Parts: sequence; structure tokens; C-alpha cells
Amino acid sequence: MEPVIIVGAGPVGLTLALALARQEVPSVVLDEGPGKDEPRLARTVVLREDTAALMERLTGVPLAGAGVHWAGWRSMRRKQVMREVTFGDDIDAGGEAGPAPLHIAQHVLTGALRAALAGESLVKIAVDSRLDGVEQEASGVTAHTRGPKGTWWRGSYLVGCDGPRSTVRKLHDIRFPGRTAVERHAVAALRTELPWPDQALLHRTPPWRTTGPSAGEITGRPLPDGVWRLDWLLPPGKDLVTPELLVARVRETLAGWTGGSTPSYELLDTGVHIVHHRLARRWRAGRVFLAGDAAHLLGALGTQGVEEGLKDADNLAWKLALAWHHGPHEALLDSYQAERRSVVAARLRAADQALPLLRGGGGLRVYVPGSARGHDALVADGHLGRGPLGAPGAYANSPLAPRHLEGEALVDTAPGAPVTDVRVTAEDGTFVQLRDRLGRGVLLVVLIAPGTGVWERKHWVTAGIMPRLAAAVTALPNPAELLVAEEYPGAAPHTVLLVRPDGHLVTALTGVRPADLYAAAEAALGGPTRAEAEAGAGAGSR
Repeated sequence: MEPVIIVGAGPVGLTLALALARQEVPSVVLDEGPGKDEPRLARTVVLREDTAALMERLTGVPLAGAGVHWAGWRSMRRKQVMREVTFGDDIDAGGEAGPAPLHIAQHVLTGALRAALAGESLVKIAVDSRLDGVEQEASGVTAHTRGPKGTWWRGSYLVGCDGPRSTVRKLHDIRFPGRTAVERHAVAALRTELPWPDQALLHRTPPWRTTGPSAGEITGRPLPDGVWRLDWLLPPGKDLVTPELLVARVRETLAGWTGGSTPSYELLDTGVHIVHHRLARRWRAGRVFLAGDAAHLLGALGTQGVEEGLKDADNLAWKLALAWHHGPHEALLDSYQAERRSVVAARLRAADQALPLLRGGGGLRVYVPGSARGHDALVADGHLGRGPLGAPGAYANSPLAPRHLEGEALVDTAPGAPVTDVRVTAEDGTFVQLRDRLGRGVLLVVLIAPGTGVWERKHWVTAGIMPRLAAAVTALPNPAELLVAEEYPGAAPHTVLLVRPDGHLVTALTGVRPADLYAAAEAALGGPTRAEAEAGAGAGSR
């Protein structure tokens, strides 16, 4: 069978290629550039813990050394500290702790992806290859590239990861409605010493007077080696950001934060970041898919567009792999658009609804109790990956969700949401993290069995309910791995979790229920849900 054609060699396209390779699916990446990325410290990515773990799992590189896990976060209004967060391993009663986001330069991330792909025999990167035509039929896709190495490429599927001006999207006449220039930010990357080492900062309405139109919001985010990325929210309009204006903003901001004269600094990179909000009408056209900025643009109020693109790749990879290995799974492939588009659309709606209130001023008191404090908390949540603007997306209404299982159990993770990372015992008896078993195209079945962690696996693998559960796992309609955990948040002993290859919970069951487990697995793979199966059986008997 032909490889998957991936158009675009940014973080999303490279991630998709690696994710497919890990599931033994070959791909060709059409890179219109020279095969390397220009270092730009003013162009960075913020990743939540689960997405950072995905990148580390794919690249084999501990990204903590390549970026910075924030030690904390502070929100300020004028001279007052409104909110402080210290990151840790657990969430406290106030919900203020938890895993720290990872801040990393985008070219460093793509460099790690390219290095991992360099040793991957299943992936071919074709540089200087600009797409200008796509044809598809029932058996596959043909793409044509122009340039020095222009040629025809044959593939099983094609995924457009080719950015906001996506050629793939335009060739398929897919509309991309939305709003242009929702926000504009002046950006500077500089090396200096600030009073909050390794802490990110959101400063609203700083007390000093700015040069030119007032900048009402400044974000400071640390990078390695004493480097900081600073963003100034610009007023509406198209006023040019001149070098003189940017240097003036840098100097007055640093002086304001350090409480005196401007400290020494080294300006490393500058830019203007323009935020657009757009959402493609369709993310699938036959054997062609869209992902990343080709499918959506978002980023106001701290939402992270690149991370959503990486989630697209993670969602699509295991579904394409199943279709590639086992033949068309149309319902499964259709679920990519249903799941990912709904999550991004909800985030866009939340940001678009909040923007007039948070940027417009007057109506805020009506909608956000506490006015300034609620205002700052909402914006901060977008940056921290919390609340309606930033929390991880869940597929609660997924077409892959099983229906009406008799033995459903309640745990702290809702069906469709990402699972919590816990220590599990693998089939070979080793202790690993649950996230380490994701991304291999297999379902995960996790038994919650307190006490198993203190005994060798050979003492309990043939005892109690394990043999019956192992037999049920073997009978599932797709390869699955049986894991055992001592505990899981909110789960009673003998609860059984079914987890998708991308780490989202399918269901939790009370004990070993082979029929329910099979029905849930079949639904998660795009087969009939239990309700549909029963309806079909009833229709056949009439």
C-alpha cells in the first residue's frame, strides 16, 4: 500500500510523520523549504504537560533541557499582584498547583522532530517540493509538486499541514471563514535578568506611561539561558511597529519591572505576531485531510494554536494507521473532523465571546463577578491551559463513544477526556507510566488493583479476576495491551479502564464485563455502538 503524503514540514506535519512511523505506516513529507528551520527566538510554543510528553515520546528527547518548565506564574494589574501560581506535581485544594507548561522555541521543537526523523526509514522528506495539484480516486491520491524536484507522488491518503494559506485547502475549495487580526502583539526575545527567574508573567495596565499608544497588556515568558520572550498587546489598527518604538517598549518595561533604570539586556529577535481566528468548514475531503493551521487559526487570550495542531496529528495518526493496515474505516476517519473540529470550535467560541468583554471594558462587570480580578483570572487561564480558554479538549460527544453500557463506572476522568498519567505494570512485569504506552495503535485496558505494586507480577497474574480479564482483552476486535495500576483518581478497586491509542478514555467499567468491554472497543474503532447494534438487530427481526 502507498505511503501517506504529508504536505508541510512544520511541527504538525513532522509530528504526524513520526506518529505514523511509530505505528509502522510509511509517509512522504513534502517540504517546500530547504529542510531546515531558521532560528527565531521570538517564535515560541507553549505546551501543556500531556502534549510535551507526546513530543518527548516521539522524539526520544527530554525537552525540559531544550525549553523551560515554568517554576510559577504571576498575574499583575498596575502594581498589584493579582494571582500567583507555583507549579508542582499535584493540584492542591485551591487548584493552583499542577504540572508546569513547557515553553520552547519553535525551531528547537522542529529540530528535535527532524533529528528523530533522520533515522526513520519509514519517512521520506522531499525538500524544495511545493504542491500544486492533487487528484484522488477510490484507491488512492496523486500529488504533483513543482520546483527543481517537481514530480508526481502517489499515496494512500494526503494530509494538508501546510499552514494558514494551505494549498491543499484551496485545491479542494474548502472555505476558511473567521476574523482577521483579532489581536496584534509586538514581540521581542532578549537576554536579561528579571526579578522572577523561570516564572512567567502577565501584567495588565502597567503603571508606567508607554511611548505612543498605550499597551495595556504585557506577557513575559522565560526561555533557557536567561532569554525571555516579551509580548505587548497593540491597540487596534495597522500602525507600524518601528524599531524605535519597540526598543522604547523594551526599555520602559524592563525599568518598570526592576523598579529603577533599565537593566542591561541583549536584544536577540523581534517580530509582530498577528492573531487570526478561522475554522475550516471541512477537515476531510475523501482521502484528503487538513490539520494544524490549515484547518484552524486561534491564539487570542493565551490559547495555543500550535498545540492544537499537535493534538490534530495525535488524533489522526492512529486512525489513519488502522485504515492503512486493515482497510477503510470510514466512520473512524470521519470521527477525526467530528472530534477535533468541535474542540477547536469550542475554544474559538470561548475566546470570541470573551474578547469584547475583556478588551472592551464596560460590559465586564456584568459577566465576570469581581471585575478586574475575574478578568485577570480568565486571561491567565488561557495562558495556563485551564478553564474554557485553555483546558485540554475532551471528546464527550464523539461518534466513537459507546452508548448504554450496563457496567459503566464513574472515575475522575470523564469519558472522552485525556486520562491521568499513573504508574502501571506492563505485561512484561516492568513499571512504566501510562503515557509511555500510548501512540502504538493499540487499545489499553487498565485494571485498578490496589496492592499489586508490592508483589511480583507472577504472583497475581493468574489469580482472581486476571485470567478472565486477560481472555476478554484477547477477544477484543483490535490488538490491546492489558496493564495494571494500583490506583487511579476516583476509581474503585477492580475498575477497568478502556483507553484509546491517543490517551482519551473510552469508558470505565465496574469489574470484568466482557460484553461491555467488547462493545466499547468496537465503538471506539468506528464500529456500531451498542445502541446501533441493538437497533439493527431489532430491525432485522421484524
